[in-house]
Amino acid sequence: MAPFTDHNATIVSVGYQGRTLDEMIELLVGHEVETLVDVRLTPISRKRGFSKTALSEALQSAGIEYVHEPALGNPKDNRDDFRKGLASARERYRHSLDNGAAATYEATIERVLSERVALLCFEREHHECHRSCITDRAISEHPGMSVLEV
Repeated sequence: MAPFTDHNATIVSVGYQGRTLDEMIELLVGHEVETLVDVRLTPISRKRGFSKTALSEALQSAGIEYVHEPALGNPKDNRDDFRKGLASARERYRHSLDNGAAATYEATIERVLSERVALLCFEREHHECHRSCITDRAISEHPGMSVLEV
């Protein structure tokens, strides 16, 4: 990965829990998000508008590119322990970033260097979601990068 030099690069971390699709899109537009990277393993939702096709279409109408990166998803059998705050669940997810998801992670961070990117998952609270592991790693590798939790 190229050395990081842009101190203005920011990852927007967003969860749709408790939000309508219109609220989320307004939030993304307000933060000048150009691309939303969906980091759910499976991009389906019982919440109207948040399944892959509907979300992609709504974002496209707002001028935001939609990218689904299932390799960055948290394995289903790791989610309950992650929500409980178990260190072992965070470590298991971080390990997955080193193994099957490394190339996808690197490509996503490269994208952050050139455009405003949001990472999306369900959990509204950043620290309760695996998005926090992605952003923690990005900041440790690129100290000038920042995270905006919305």
